[in-house]
Amino acid sequence: MIRSAAVEDIPEILAMVRELADYERSIEHAKATEEQVRGALFDEHPAAFALMAEDDESGEAVGYALWFRNFSTWTGTHGVYLEDLYVRPHARGGGHGKALLAALADICERRGYERLEWSVLDWNEPSIGFYKSLGAVPMNEWTVFRLSGAPLSELAASRSN
Repeated sequence: MIRSAAVEDIPEILAMVRELADYERSIEHAKATEEQVRGALFDEHPAAFALMAEDDESGEAVGYALWFRNFSTWTGTHGVYLEDLYVRPHARGGGHGKALLAALADICERRGYERLEWSVLDWNEPSIGFYKSLGAVPMNEWTVFRLSGAPLSELAASRSN
């Protein structure tokens, strides 16, 4: 079962965020707090949205998808950027990941969004194979850039110079 996340899901979402960070070999970067996630997902003007995957029999939260809207100047429409897609190891292969992506595709279709996009680590072959099996194509000609920490602060400070 796929449903929209509720405030009560925040501890479970954070637990899965940490599980995902551990899987991606970056647990030291998973620093989000319950307060931050509550604000991002449930403030008056949310910055992001989340879907929960639950086991049909037990009701256990077995996965989540966290996403936000982006915008394409080329298509003139919003799209969905999938920040996190995670299914707990014991529940993988049960269709939860596909169900989460299908729910996001449905959001795109109903709202007239033309793109559903996400990033995947180059070494994550199981996920890459799964995404390709759904018809997703890698955007190999694009490289993700990130500015954070001291370089971000230095660039911001250069504005006043």
